[in-house]
Amino acid sequence: MARLNPIADAMCTIKNAGDAGRSEVYVEPASKVLGAMLRIMQEKNYIAGFEFIDDGRGGQFRVHLRGTINKCGAVTPRFALSLDDMEYWESQYLPAKNFGILIVSTSRGVMSHEQAREEGIGGQLLGYVY
Repeated sequence: MARLNPIADAMCTIKNAGDAGRSEVYVEPASKVLGAMLRIMQEKNYIAGFEFIDDGRGGQFRVHLRGTINKCGAVTPRFALSLDDMEYWESQYLPAKNFGILIVSTSRGVMSHEQAREEGIGGQLLGYVY
């Protein structure tokens, strides 16, 4: 089965496993962008950790859950995020100010919207977690 949006599939799998009370979940296919998104989620304490597993088919990630994710998802289409528009997109995808993160792909790599704001750069909106 061809996947149209592997990042959306991975975020949905993580959300569903968290809702079911599972402590770990496998997401595939692994990619550098998904790995960077998981790293940000780990830094912000939404997941306990993750590891890459080479299964001979492109790999997968084993994600260790903490049970702290209320909702997460991918943003499609990937909207451009400028510094001026950041508050607008926060209000669209996050339930309250300073609650949750937007994950942004920038020219300096994948980072949270807070880091992008500190560095004064925009990018493409990939997903959200709260």
